[in-house]
Amino acid sequence: MKVDAVFEGGGMRGIGIVGALRYFEKKGYVWRKTAGTSAGAVIAALIIAGYTPKELEKILVDTDFTRFLDREGMHRIPLVGKALGFFKDKGIYSGEYFENWMYELLKAKGIERFKDVCFEDESKLKIIASDITLKKMLVIPDDLSYYGLDPFEFSIARAVRMSISIPFYFKPIELKHKDGISYIVDGGICCNYPINIFDSKEELTIPTIGFKFDNNMIGYTYEGKTDAMSFLFDIADTMSAETNGSNLSERDKYRTVFIPTLGVETTEFNISKQKSIRLFQSGYRAARKFLKKWDFEKYLNEYCKDKKMA
Repeated sequence: MKVDAVFEGGGMRGIGIVGALRYFEKKGYVWRKTAGTSAGAVIAALIIAGYTPKELEKILVDTDFTRFLDREGMHRIPLVGKALGFFKDKGIYSGEYFENWMYELLKAKGIERFKDVCFEDESKLKIIASDITLKKMLVIPDDLSYYGLDPFEFSIARAVRMSISIPFYFKPIELKHKDGISYIVDGGICCNYPINIFDSKEELTIPTIGFKFDNNMIGYTYEGKTDAMSFLFDIADTMSAETNGSNLSERDKYRTVFIPTLGVETTEFNISKQKSIRLFQSGYRAARKFLKKWDFEKYLNEYCKDKKMA
């Protein structure tokens, strides 16, 4: 069955999404369009580039995520490097290693720019970022023309790099436009779960299924950190949570796979192999639970009546 997919942002929790996709793959689902924020943007881009969930699983096993925490110049100065980097570049880590990693993965499938994932002049991939200067959500490639950029010639790796720029953690990307310069950061600040992005009359034949994290911590011990940087990261995480709370409509809940995070933190780049496996399995089980109740006809009859009558 062909479906569109929307992936929530959640940093290292994205491992759970890959687990869920493995089960969907097993059941014969094929992804037509994808969209995502932050870690969800990574998965959306790789899926639309042609990577299978099985291949994504191998990438997870082979990747040392701590290498994403790359520093340059004064950032490398012991003790004060982080602080200097933050005040100079508005972020501790450059994000260049991540962008190069993403570029090489996409290039291996013959994909570099949005024109490579277009069908009838429309991108099959939507990446969500946040323009904190203009205080608005940025949908890439759709909104790039405002910044004087050709949407179809824009680098997908660059777009994903924008979407994963966790505030205070990674340097924001600067985009020039007619009104000045905008700082682009993690899409989760504005919209961590763009579940409605593909909604249209096409929904009557091609449903959208969303993948969202369930952060219910019952049964898990929270190992709180009290250092200054963790404090800043908690602020960013809370902003995202407040912006995207649990106020989903019944319709959106019905088409959402809720993946328990098992206490994994967004910035847990040094996640253990055992924890990764548990999170992957959590996503796999969540997908199995979802598909047991998922009924496309019921979805159309109960939640798409207005579109069917239009």
